[in-house]
Amino acid sequence: MKQKIVFNLKGIITPISNQSLFQLLVKENSAIAIESDHILAIDQPERLFRQYPSAEKIDGHQYWALPGYVDPHTHPVFYKTREEEFEMRLQGKTYEEIAAAGGGIRKSVRAFRQASFDELLELTRQRIEEFIPCGTTTIEAKSGYGLTLQDEIKSLQILKQVARMVPITIIPTFLGAHEIPDEYRQNREKYIELLIKEMIPAVAAEKLAVFCDIFTEKNVFSIEESERILMAARDHGLQLKLHADELSPLGGAELAARVKAVSADHLLNVSDQGIHAMKEAGVIPVLLPGTAFFLGKNQYAPARKMIELGLPVALATDYNPGSSFTQNMNIILSIACTQMKMLPAETICAATLHAARAVKHEKNLGSLEVGKKADIVLHDIPNFRYIPYHYGMNHVRMVIRHGEIVYQKN
Repeated sequence: MKQKIVFNLKGIITPISNQSLFQLLVKENSAIAIESDHILAIDQPERLFRQYPSAEKIDGHQYWALPGYVDPHTHPVFYKTREEEFEMRLQGKTYEEIAAAGGGIRKSVRAFRQASFDELLELTRQRIEEFIPCGTTTIEAKSGYGLTLQDEIKSLQILKQVARMVPITIIPTFLGAHEIPDEYRQNREKYIELLIKEMIPAVAAEKLAVFCDIFTEKNVFSIEESERILMAARDHGLQLKLHADELSPLGGAELAARVKAVSADHLLNVSDQGIHAMKEAGVIPVLLPGTAFFLGKNQYAPARKMIELGLPVALATDYNPGSSFTQNMNIILSIACTQMKMLPAETICAATLHAARAVKHEKNLGSLEVGKKADIVLHDIPNFRYIPYHYGMNHVRMVIRHGEIVYQKN
């Protein structure tokens, strides 16, 4: 058994599981005792030092402790970046126009298929490591740039290997329904059959994914097609997620509610009916304001409507090569404040406890509570509002994941 550790802190800032949705507990002059990979106790420093006199003591008296960020929507397994498309958008091309001309996801698919397993493994390892210094200790990570049985399996196997190499929790998601690949553009039904009859059964049989996601969108997968694919995934034991109502008001949120998905993500064009349906069905809305920001859109998901209705809104980076190229959750909090009018406390809850709910890990992650995993991040800040306020900066000084220090700023 590992030696106990006591962190002496300026204080803790955390949501609490049994409190109201967006309430933070802020407690000065606190300490956290860790045993093995979990939180053993939270109390005043002098009490914990007396209670555990032989514990290793780490002085963090100038830092506030927050839970590690849980990033519930990322796409880190790809080969080439797409900065030329970024420039095209600056010149007036839309994301949809670039995709229709063969760019976007399909361009990433073509590149992915040319890369070796080892090349992709090393690139993915490097990219996922970059989440850690920004305070993220858990990511949900999707496949979706292979779109053949072999390449989708390869993508998920890479995530499985990286999870053994990098001190971050990786929750894998199968996203074979990310796009219709080039070779099936004239026979989309054949690709849907491939997803249902071959890909999903193989992924489930090898236990390579926890979730199945789908890009439910105009010109990608329709509501009817999405429901068929999702039902097949559920029949094989996968939990469900959707890219919903991002580019058009298609009814993705309503579908997410109907199929009892864990989350519906994006939601820029969600209807009022969709918001109410998610609330009734217990679907977590995962909002990705970095994507709207990076694509230069003026429209963002209606976060305030959802919050006022009592939905546990979550935030994510949507890290991917095309529409949101950042691993930094701190800047996502800033964009959520300025563009969606979320309050700082709401963004912190959304990036921690609610994000943990979006990946079904709220019992172990997302807050600083006795018994939960010791995923703790020390920030050099005067108060929690300072994180989104001092935007574009990283105030993280130490990251503890499962009780071990995995990053420390020199």
